[in-house]
Amino acid sequence: MPVSKETILGKVQAISPVATLHEHQSQITILVPVEDLFAVCLNLRDDEHTQFSMLVDVTVTDRATRKDRFEAIYFLRSLPLNARVRIKTIIQERSPICPSLTEIWESANWYEREAYDMYGVIFEGHPDLRRFYMPEDFADPATGEPLYPLRKDFPVMGIPGSMPLPPYPEKGHQN
Repeated sequence: MPVSKETILGKVQAISPVATLHEHQSQITILVPVEDLFAVCLNLRDDEHTQFSMLVDVTVTDRATRKDRFEAIYFLRSLPLNARVRIKTIIQERSPICPSLTEIWESANWYEREAYDMYGVIFEGHPDLRRFYMPEDFADPATGEPLYPLRKDFPVMGIPGSMPLPPYPEKGHQN
């Protein structure tokens, strides 16, 4: 039998009383403060009434026009109870730090590395936080600041000179 949204919210609010639930087309999202994220997720995994033992994905959204720019979103699944939930937390722009959940779900390792590489969110306590797709030295040639390609302020056409382009012999370009 699927777990109810009231049960999930009750388990979350026992740890984080300010957590809020939003439902859209039967999909549940719970917003929790970043300082409660680890404890909330650990409880959702270990509690016999929720059993969210599977981390499906982690992503970050960049809301460049908002005061609270970044949101980390964790997609959880309970196979025994046939339930899904999203846990969302706000991350500050000036100090984009979020606790790593690799101690709870091993699969968070890859997802958090990808989010770090693309958005620059630092997952505190991650065992091996390094770039995933981009080279370790991927930085703005003018300022030396690290670049994160999925941020809204990243230029659509890229930054000239930041990475060599592959040769395109079919177009007459040899680089």
